[in-house]
Amino acid sequence: MKAKAKDSEGRKRVIVEAVSPEIDGGRFPTKRTVGDQVSVEADIFADGHDAISASLLAHREGSDQWTEIPMRPLVNDRWTGTFRVAELGRYGFKVQGWIDHFETWRRDLLKRIKAEADTAIDYLMGADLIAQAAERATGADADWLRHRATVLRSKQQPRELRTHATDPTLQELVRRYPDKRFATFSDREIIVMVDPLRARFSSWYEFFPRSTSPEAGRHGTFTDSIARLPYIAEMGFNVVYLPPVHPIGQTFRKGRNNSPSAEAGDPGSPWAIGSEEGGHKGVHPQLGTIDDFRRFVKEAKDLNLSVALDIAFQASPDHPYVRKHESWFRKRPDGSIQYAENPPKKYQDIYPFEFESQDWAAMWEELKSVFLYWIDQGVTIFRVDNPHTKAFPFWEWVIAEIRRDHPEVLFLAEAFTRPKVMYRLAKLGFSQSYTYFPWRNAKSEITSYLTELTQPPIRDFFRPNHWPNTPDILTEFLQIGGRAVFSIRLLLAATLGANYGIYGPAFELLEHRALRQGSEEYLDSEKYEIRGWDIEQPTSLRHLIARVNTVRNENEALQNDWSLKFHLVDNDQIIGYSKESDDHSNLMVMVVNLDPHHTQSGYLTLPLDILEIPPDRAYEAEDLLTGARYLWHGSRNYVELNPTALSGHILKIHRRMKVESDFEYFL
Repeated sequence: MKAKAKDSEGRKRVIVEAVSPEIDGGRFPTKRTVGDQVSVEADIFADGHDAISASLLAHREGSDQWTEIPMRPLVNDRWTGTFRVAELGRYGFKVQGWIDHFETWRRDLLKRIKAEADTAIDYLMGADLIAQAAERATGADADWLRHRATVLRSKQQPRELRTHATDPTLQELVRRYPDKRFATFSDREIIVMVDPLRARFSSWYEFFPRSTSPEAGRHGTFTDSIARLPYIAEMGFNVVYLPPVHPIGQTFRKGRNNSPSAEAGDPGSPWAIGSEEGGHKGVHPQLGTIDDFRRFVKEAKDLNLSVALDIAFQASPDHPYVRKHESWFRKRPDGSIQYAENPPKKYQDIYPFEFESQDWAAMWEELKSVFLYWIDQGVTIFRVDNPHTKAFPFWEWVIAEIRRDHPEVLFLAEAFTRPKVMYRLAKLGFSQSYTYFPWRNAKSEITSYLTELTQPPIRDFFRPNHWPNTPDILTEFLQIGGRAVFSIRLLLAATLGANYGIYGPAFELLEHRALRQGSEEYLDSEKYEIRGWDIEQPTSLRHLIARVNTVRNENEALQNDWSLKFHLVDNDQIIGYSKESDDHSNLMVMVVNLDPHHTQSGYLTLPLDILEIPPDRAYEAEDLLTGARYLWHGSRNYVELNPTALSGHILKIHRRMKVESDFEYFL
């Protein structure tokens, strides 16, 4: 084969591969939040024994200005480097590596000097490399390098040249002007999607506005909902989430407890969207006006609450879309429109969109305009209902379209479905995702599942949002009832995950009545009727919830997922784990009794070396729920939890340090 003289590929000896983080070969962006350091690794190596140098190149997408960061070797030809993402939007990075002839010369020269085997020719070789660097340099640096090359070419004895050749300043200047003619780049630019901090750390509270009226039986309004906001803010939440607020259809309206026929006055399901009063861009008349909604958003913002709105892309038979765009819905052989089904369940009040419609492009544009309309009303977070039943290409397109002009917008995927489907939705752009947490109760289940979610590559694209309950999910464990049951699930959700949420007031009021045995549906479900909640009940969990959220808000360790580590407890009814801030200044240890009925005890074993706790010093464990303080010694310490009092500890670890005067203090 005849070599191509004009092509330098044959002289690119360095191999760059296995770059991370990289999702599906760079097909999808990896995810970070504003201010994060992105740690990049790659395998970088070459033939022979020459020294290698490598760097990381990063830029904000759309900018021609690249920042170059030197990479350092780890082990086994693995290299690493980091860069910071300071703004919302998309960043790109790539990796390059090259043969470093100067470093090869310097490394070998030091070996020869140590063996007293250096010769004049060794310094002449170095002088040539330094002179080449001078050609690449500018100004005073170029002059300095040329002078040093002249010195090494002088007829001084090798011993007299050693100091000049091994000068750290020389090494620094040559590195500043490397020879990259034959540098090898990674295969492609890898994209990083940078989200707001709410994507990484959020505490959600869901409620139905129609159930906020202080008058029994009256339909609640946005004004009533505004009065509920201080209650939510006082519990320490930072996202308030509303089910659909649109007009509700009359045709096939569901009655109480999902009855197929509604009685007079039954309000119907908010997810049966659309009536003569409007569709996805309207508000239910009994809730108020769009101006009332805007006022709700403003009042929430004043309390540091972001508003999340449910977006359900489906229509009631009365939706204007059904009249104007019949082709957007699937027809049955008899000409009627196919309603939603999950056999044997039937949802005659809901028509799914047909994503194989011949008019799909116009439908996509209209659905995109729904998001834009609510963004104009001040909404920046969308909880998307059942996204796994809509076409994947649509989600990839619409999220990219929205995020291009509104990088502050977040999307939560409500997709309780197969893992690969959930992961695909996250890759397509969803900022957060519901998880299987509601059904993970045993210690082994929790440990295995959360370990999976917090390890690469999953953690680079999938942000979990743990919910112990939702309007659709009343788990068998919660149906046991009792304060301890709800306390356990609260403590786990809020400390295992940086993102979590509850459906209230059902959760804090310990609502545990199921529609029937074996069902996860609530009896008297709020999805089908207006509920009157007494939020002042003395048995409410509101004060515990407020304390837990305060601890989360004040401790950076609980605002991330990646530092999660599980620790040995010699009792399967007790789970122990820790989280730590990025700078290691904040270390939290959680211990939870998974048994809601009995006191459980055991010994918790902490890896002192990993947690940077001096093995010969006592350290303090401060329970941020109760204020109790425990002086612990060594790696193994006793814990005992009585569920009638409190089912868990959230412990702030104060590492005990020793100074020269032998005075000990806690950090």
